[in-house]
Amino acid sequence: MRRVLRREVAGTIGLLTDEHDFRAMRHYRTFAFTDFADYLKAFEDLLSSRASQGAHTTVALFDPQEYADFCTDTGLDPDSASSRARFTAELATTGPALPYDGQPLADLIPALVEEAVRQATWEYATTLLARLGSCASCGKDIGHEAFVRARDLLVRILDTAREGDQHLVCSVSATPEALAAVLHATTGADGAALFEDAEALEFTTVLALGLADLPGALVMRATAHGSADRVYGWRLRAGDLAPLTAAEVFDAYCTDIDSGDPVAPEPGVDYCVPPDLGPDTPPPGHHH
Repeated sequence: MRRVLRREVAGTIGLLTDEHDFRAMRHYRTFAFTDFADYLKAFEDLLSSRASQGAHTTVALFDPQEYADFCTDTGLDPDSASSRARFTAELATTGPALPYDGQPLADLIPALVEEAVRQATWEYATTLLARLGSCASCGKDIGHEAFVRARDLLVRILDTAREGDQHLVCSVSATPEALAAVLHATTGADGAALFEDAEALEFTTVLALGLADLPGALVMRATAHGSADRVYGWRLRAGDLAPLTAAEVFDAYCTDIDSGDPVAPEPGVDYCVPPDLGPDTPPPGHHH
């Protein structure tokens, strides 16, 4: 019966995703591993073993510096397995985490790091929006108004997309470095778009930041069976989207970001102007 009951218990395991973090944990006496490759092998064996027993496991990204800060804040001894377990339990609800579905660590680690970057991007963009405060003219919360506006624009962009897969990228020139968010969506024959809520939330937040305060752009690549991919986009300007010309989109996609040198265009790709998004909903005139 204990074995049966064990299948009902969900578990969370903290994973060190690179050698730098692994070395940071080695100075703790109770951290038993000395080789990163051996650590990953043991970790994957544990995940496989739990999965074979029907146990559900969530893998969380274990950050040594955040762990040290956690122990300082809570008064826990960092050189303790129980402290690491306490921190991992916190990660299950607050940190980047993904369910283990039998995928190899070679696939799980990049996905977990990507989830961490996405969460950090959303948190930073949310902080910047909150700092904008209230509009001196109308008294409304600028960040909230920008988020509502971004949500409306995203709906209209997806509503005008053709059937198929959509890949959207929104980037804004934040300080100290640019912020970028990606949204993958699939539009069905009925015109309804399917996407992950977490991706959409991050994307909308970054878009809102660009609409409210920072220069940026939104580019979309639409893929449909039997036809060329269509690439188009907008510049974020004064609380609105200004369509990019086909030449501007071509230049953006066919120029090396680092060197500035021209890059050969992809075959089977149509660089074009975006579709009409339809009538605007907010009243014209005032922009925060």
